[in-house]
Amino acid sequence: MKFRRSERLIDMTSYLLDHPRQLVPLTFFSERYSSAKSSISEDLAIVKETFEQRGIGTLQTVPGAAGGVKFFVNVSDEEARPFVNELCSLIAHPDRLLPGGYLYLTDILGDPAIVQKAGRIIASAYVNTKIDVVMTVATKGIPLAYAVASQLNTPVVIVRRDSKVTEGPTVSINYVSGSAKRIQTMVLSKRSLAEGSKVLVVDDFMKAGGTVMGMISLLEEFNAQVAGIAVLVEAEKIEERLVDEYKSLVKLTDVDVKEKRIQVTEGNYFKQKNGGVL
Repeated sequence: MKFRRSERLIDMTSYLLDHPRQLVPLTFFSERYSSAKSSISEDLAIVKETFEQRGIGTLQTVPGAAGGVKFFVNVSDEEARPFVNELCSLIAHPDRLLPGGYLYLTDILGDPAIVQKAGRIIASAYVNTKIDVVMTVATKGIPLAYAVASQLNTPVVIVRRDSKVTEGPTVSINYVSGSAKRIQTMVLSKRSLAEGSKVLVVDDFMKAGGTVMGMISLLEEFNAQVAGIAVLVEAEKIEERLVDEYKSLVKLTDVDVKEKRIQVTEGNYFKQKNGGVL
């Protein structure tokens, strides 16, 4: 079946968006659309220009007989900042206050549009970083971790509080919660992470960073490396931060339970975005 150029461009765009950071040979598109490689190259040039103009991402050309193209997501600061500001406004609503000064974020983490956009923004900061796996801890960080992983074309590894029979042999560690100073346990299946993996740690909320430090300690048991740390929301007024290098989209600067006031600003994402491997 012969495809018209408009049909090729639509299908090609869809395929590239669904397969980020994956090398796609020109022969694949040539056979898929029954078109000459020269026509495919012209189509890819159009897609590349459109992606870059619209701030969607970019195409990287890999030369050689085994070469092809790779799509990398990219979200410009001009596109990311309005979203972060809107997120700040959502989080700052006084109705989110729960007893004890906690915040209700479940609706935000359950909104596919918000989570997918946050995932694209976080992933765009790590497109040039070697990442084999995205790791998070159950349960609220899972949607965000999958959103990030989908843009980086990597699997997700979920750290749990207790072992499951269905996960087989596990590795467990004890760690100190940074805020509550309690001894807690983390468990990860031995099959879920290969030795030497480069891991991007993603979480929904970070106070002192005890949970993140626990995941880092767990990675050491697998001889894995931390490629980066990214959180949706960080709390600012913490006496002792256990984690120094990380990226955050939103910063919780103050919570006044009595006055029902929540102060939120943008996180350090825009300052740290081009910082490279953490």
